Amino acid sequence: MTSSAFAPLHAALQQQVDAGFLPGVSTALLRGRHVVDRFVCGHADIEANVPLRGDHLFRVFSNTKLVTSCAILLLVEQSQLGLDDPIERYLPDLARRQVLRPGATSLSDVEPARRPITVRHLMTHTAGLSYGLFNPGALLNDAYRQARVHRPSLSNAQLVAEMAALPLAFHPGEQWEYSLATDVLGRLVEVVSGASLGRFFSRHIFEPLDMADTAFVLDDRQAARLAALYVGADRTDPTVPGLMRLDDVPYPGAYRTPGLREAGGGGLISSLDDTVRLLQALMPGGPMLLKPETVADMGRNHLPPGLCVRFPDAPVHPGRVFGLGSAVLDHPGPLDPPTAAGEVSWGGMAGTMWWINPRLGTAGVLMTQRYLGFGNAYTVAFKQLAYQGLAA
Repeated sequence: MTSSAFAPLHAALQQQVDAGFLPGVSTALLRGRHVVDRFVCGHADIEANVPLRGDHLFRVFSNTKLVTSCAILLLVEQSQLGLDDPIERYLPDLARRQVLRPGATSLSDVEPARRPITVRHLMTHTAGLSYGLFNPGALLNDAYRQARVHRPSLSNAQLVAEMAALPLAFHPGEQWEYSLATDVLGRLVEVVSGASLGRFFSRHIFEPLDMADTAFVLDDRQAARLAALYVGADRTDPTVPGLMRLDDVPYPGAYRTPGLREAGGGGLISSLDDTVRLLQALMPGGPMLLKPETVADMGRNHLPPGLCVRFPDAPVHPGRVFGLGSAVLDHPGPLDPPTAAGEVSWGGMAGTMWWINPRLGTAGVLMTQRYLGFGNAYTVAFKQLAYQGLAA
């Protein structure tokens, strides 16, 4: 069901497709657990002229982090671990960390960490880890790249061992840096539960929520529904129209080769409807995946005073802080909807995004396949017009 209140949103999304900024896009908006608007337009495969349908699948990349965070919190609810437990209790490789000194010019210029990494540090990206993707030229970022920590042949255990050989960028709890912390949490799920990450997800999240199209590896029928991935014609300027197809991203054989790393930070494929089911299970009005008090804790700020979400070469928004696995909007900035305070959200490198606003009882999902698209103009327009439509 939909209403004329969402017509401006539909028109804006269609314009993004028509102008060559998005190949295709599908969205869903919720009031409470009820889907009040669903919209699909454009193509799943431009070259083959395949229209995008509601059942197409998407590389969700960092949307995976919400699933991994929920898995950790399920284990916390079962008293199998605690948020303030030192991670070395479960992953001994990460004990006795060394930290780069301020101004360090080599990886050997280090000092002992003032405190151990905790589960909470990992969930809030304050552990001192890096990503090897977003801060070129930074000493630790480049060390991650040289160590090739993203190669899919590494198991989660091997990934942790590779990272343990490198120092931290800062003392745990003292700064915020987007990092492979959620991938470490994926390994933590494996160690604590005794199951592979994919099996834990299936047994405790996907099967109970009927998320039949969310997985690390696709079968033949699912693979036929995987939308093609594109990137903007000018990767440095998202205002330039035009798209180029990207094959073999993130790597050849991704999502079709069993035995490769099940990345808790970014390895899943999912659908619009499956993502809606996950968000519904985190909202009141029916059986919930987590206890209401756990969900409330996810949506509050867990950063020390003065810290906020920040990326290199991006404007700093001090009102965007971090909860347990996702960003939290303490107060809206210039590009946020004026009523968005309290929103919990995140997105993925291929352009997908989700949000829940517990204060308003609303939520939204956008699925597309534009590489490096999250944060482009279409995401701002989507959020602004979605909030307007939901308030009507």
